Parts: sequence; C-alpha cells; structure tokens
Amino acid sequence: MAGTAPRGFAWVLIEHRGGWPINGFDGLDIEPQTKALVFSAAQAARARIVLIRRHGRRSHEGPSRWAVLHHENSGCRQRWGTWARDEDLAEIAGALRATGELGHPPVILVCAHGQHDACCAVRGRPVGRALSERWPELVWECTHVGGDRFAANVVVVPDGVYYGGLDAGSALTTLDEHLADRVRAEHLRGYTDLLPPQQAAVAAALGRFGPAGRNDYTVTETVRHGDHWRILLTGRPPHPGHVDVELKARRQPPCQLTCRGPATSSTTVYETISIHIV
Repeated sequence: MAGTAPRGFAWVLIEHRGGWPINGFDGLDIEPQTKALVFSAAQAARARIVLIRRHGRRSHEGPSRWAVLHHENSGCRQRWGTWARDEDLAEIAGALRATGELGHPPVILVCAHGQHDACCAVRGRPVGRALSERWPELVWECTHVGGDRFAANVVVVPDGVYYGGLDAGSALTTLDEHLADRVRAEHLRGYTDLLPPQQAAVAAALGRFGPAGRNDYTVTETVRHGDHWRILLTGRPPHPGHVDVELKARRQPPCQLTCRGPATSSTTVYETISIHIV
C-alpha cells in the first residue's frame, strides 16, 4: 500500500446531497458555463474536485458548502463558501487563485462512492459512520479518491495524507493518532506532496522507528538506479536525524484493480531492501 497516494497539493470540495454520478463532478447536471469554469480553474491549479456529503440521513434544506484547500510549505490553507444556485460555484475559480486562510481544522474524507466501485460503499460507509460519530464537524463522505482496491480509503486534507485498508475500529485509532500529529505506518498509503518511492521510504521509516508527525521527516535526497531507489530522510528530534532507505520497485502481475473495471492492470510496489541511520 505504501507509495500509492496520488500526487496533489490542492482540493476542491463540493457538497452535493443528491446521488453521485459514476464520474463524480464531471457527471453532474449543472449549468454548463459554471461547470466549465470550475473544471478549467481546477485543472490550472492541478486541484482534485471531490463531491462531499455528511454521513447518514441528509437534509436538502439550506445552502450547500464548498471549499478550496491547499497544502503549502507555509501551512495548510482553506477557503469555504456556500452555494444554493449552480452559478454560485463560480466563486471556486477565484478561491483557487487566492491564498486561503490558516488555522482551520483538517477535513477527513471517507470514500463511499458506490457508483464508482461497490467496495468503496460497502467498506467506506461503516468507516464514515464511525468517524462521523466521533468527529461530526470534520468528517465527510466523498467521491472517488483513487485506489479502490484499498477500500476503505480515508484522506486527510489539506494535510495530504492517504490511509487505506481501514475498518471502523482501525479508522478510529488511525485518525485519533493523526489528529494528535502521530502518523503510523499501518494503513498509510502516503503523503501527496511526495513521489511514490519517497512515500514508501517515509512509511518504512515510520514502521522501523515508530510514529511521527506529518512533517517530522523530510526527503533530502533521491537517487535512482534502474529499479532501485535510495532515499535519504532528515528527521526532527526525537526521531533519527538522518535515515537512509533503499527500495526496489517491482511490477505486480496484471490483475483486476476495481470491482467495476473488467480490464486488468499492473501496479508498482516498493520493497524495502535496507533502512539504517547514517
């Protein structure tokens, strides 16, 4: 699972209380010019558009919410708004170009997009229920986030941390630790600001030396020789100061990666060859 978080620094969240099309925002029947504006602005910012809703029975009264979230070196920034008419979503384009505000709590997204993949609904909704009961203001169910084979998937944004293979119990433990700034290797898919082998190296360090804060390890050197990778990490105290991780990339045999997708595909996994303090 380590090394499978899709790369990204920005997210657009749009609350949609009705049914979710199989292709999410692309399939929504909304005003065409507004839809094109939001889509092009998100493309320009390399932002992922995700539909969201609260778990359980949903009221259709009152305006829905939208958000633009950025992961930056200076901190995680958010901007929130509401929409009652399709045209109100045009504000997202401006928010994508703006800085956003610091200080907001993170958003916990639980993929429960059954139209995209049945496993996401079957495994995601119990996780969404458990997390919503614990943190009702932070948790949203969402459309496809990638990696259906790892359902239930949870993404913390704009921290940019992907977790997978969760059930209700492990989700509560994992997110409780995350919100205390302790990321564990178990269930970690990766950090979205890192390349796949770098994600795998951080997961290896967390597995060897124990949980650490989201920004406690930074990648300071990445070297590739064919299918071998050498990643040097710098850690903040009390974690090891310098960690050298060697990985080997292996292509998996083709297999069916999603319940709905009949085609087979091959994926890359990163095997830890060695890890030591330097």
